[in-house]
Amino acid sequence: MIKRHFAYLACAAAVVGTGIGAAPPLESSKTHVVRPGQSIQKAVDAARPGDTVLLSPGTYHESVRVTTSGLTLRGTGKRPVVIRPATTKAANSCAQAGNGICVEGTSSRPVEGTTITGLILTGFAKNGLWASHTDRLTVRRVTAEKNGQWGIAQQRSVRGLFTYNTARNNGDAGVFLANTVTEEGGATDSLGAVVARNRLEGNRIGLTVRRLRNMTVAYNHATGNCAAVFVVGDETPPRAGALTVRDNRILANNKHCPKTPRLPFLQGSGIVLTGAEDTLVTRNEVADNKGTSPLSGGVVLFKSMVGAKNERNRITDNTLRNNSPADLVNADTAKNNTFQGNTCTVSKPAGLC
Repeated sequence: MIKRHFAYLACAAAVVGTGIGAAPPLESSKTHVVRPGQSIQKAVDAARPGDTVLLSPGTYHESVRVTTSGLTLRGTGKRPVVIRPATTKAANSCAQAGNGICVEGTSSRPVEGTTITGLILTGFAKNGLWASHTDRLTVRRVTAEKNGQWGIAQQRSVRGLFTYNTARNNGDAGVFLANTVTEEGGATDSLGAVVARNRLEGNRIGLTVRRLRNMTVAYNHATGNCAAVFVVGDETPPRAGALTVRDNRILANNKHCPKTPRLPFLQGSGIVLTGAEDTLVTRNEVADNKGTSPLSGGVVLFKSMVGAKNERNRITDNTLRNNSPADLVNADTAKNNTFQGNTCTVSKPAGLC
């Protein structure tokens, strides 16, 4: 399982490095150029699979709903391409929901192989980017900031690739991936989703992975959040987990966030597993995360709010320092989680370092 994650991540990195998408462009593909003052939605509606909608530098005031597979929506030029909420009455369901860009398929016809890149999404009441029922969605070099709920969010989707994005100062998670946000249910297989090389700053939670399995979280930098990374599950089978969190830099996530109906107040949380199983947390740098919340600490295992234990998780070869109340915190009652090869000073209970 882990080897498959690594292979997918290496392949994804190669794709990003060469600038080539998941599929070659069609011979008949077209480029639709949009300039400030023109409608992005009109160009997206006119586009066909394989086409590119190219946004010229400037500021656009609208929400955009994408339902076309194989489409690339790209900002271009040396100056930023900024998308903000419309100043007039909401024109489509994406705007009505308070989102900036929506990539939406259906259970019988997911949006496949679409790419969103090179944009700044800011000031939306709900989410900067919202995706549902997608397959191989790529979100790359997108900045999502100061949105009311999530910066970049996805549900009911598989094989997503989220790389080189910046999510900062969003009301909840900077990046949020889940099985579904509208109902309870067991974890779903992401079929190798990757969240890599993103910068997560000043959010309530930098990255939330909720009720998903089979994915990789790697080489991200998280700082200034209330909590950096949450892997969340519950008692409903299949359980969340069977994923890898590796090679991330988790530094000084000490913002204070008040409690919610499901969580106590948050401050100083690095990597938190709650109700997860078979998760590998390895080779992360976790430092200077300090707080007095029940979830504070460098790497924290905490029984979920509905009582589900963390089981068979491996915390190995991480470098941890100056985290408080401890570098490693095991607040769970399960006995089959392992802590090996970590460089750290203080643990709760003692003896994990």
